[in-house]
Amino acid sequence: MKNSLYIIPALLILASCAPRIGSSDYDYSSVRQASNGFPCTVMSVRAVNVNSDDNSAGTMLGGVAGGVAGSTIGHGRSANTLGAIGGAVAGMVVGNLAQDAMMSQSGYEYVVRTDSGQIYSVTQGTDTLLSAGQRCMLINGATSRIIPYY
Repeated sequence: MKNSLYIIPALLILASCAPRIGSSDYDYSSVRQASNGFPCTVMSVRAVNVNSDDNSAGTMLGGVAGGVAGSTIGHGRSANTLGAIGGAVAGMVVGNLAQDAMMSQSGYEYVVRTDSGQIYSVTQGTDTLLSAGQRCMLINGATSRIIPYY
């Protein structure tokens, strides 16, 4: 039980790292930046899973937490060292899996046709659901997004 106290803060830190991917979410670097807008029509929509492509933070935090927790196992320098190594390896595996699970989000992939005939695919979060045939706007800048066209 005592060893789990090291892992809980690491998991909370990982949970706060999940990016927001909705059409209404903007990074600070995107604010006050001009983006191109293209009127378009939704051709198709499908639900997708958005997974993390970099679990290094979870691996690192899990390794540190596991190493610290593992070093408390046994008595004597050798036991503590082996416990730290084993705990670090186990923590890295668990941290990687935990970050992957926490970073996984649902999203929609939109295929749209602009009024000029270009076809684009944009994947974003589930905060706005558009349907096939609906008029929308492709906002294309540092990041792209599809929003309703009013």
